[in-house]
Amino acid sequence: MSPVFRVLKRIVLWSYARSTWQYDVLCVLILAFVFLTPKGWFDDGKPPAFLGHQNLTNGAGKLLLSPENLGENPDAQEIERGARVATGRSGARVKAWRELRDAEGRVRAYEVDIE
Repeated sequence: MSPVFRVLKRIVLWSYARSTWQYDVLCVLILAFVFLTPKGWFDDGKPPAFLGHQNLTNGAGKLLLSPENLGENPDAQEIERGARVATGRSGARVKAWRELRDAEGRVRAYEVDIE
């Protein structure tokens, strides 16, 4: 077994003891990767299908919906249907909704007030 292969095997299997300099170097490399990796390497630019909801106590609150699930230029009925699907409540009613746009003017999400 070649020395290079032996070193690679020990790195992959993490077989260095905690008090060795090799262990410290591996930890520093992992931390450098975590903190120095550009976000763009992992971001595909698409918002998640359901961005989450806020303050939905007592049946009222705000909801963020992705435009990908609602289609191109959704009307009030499509927004309401999306709010019902996202909350799981068939009686959810939309009071108002707003488009949230990015710096280029593209719609990134819809902020929906529900009751």
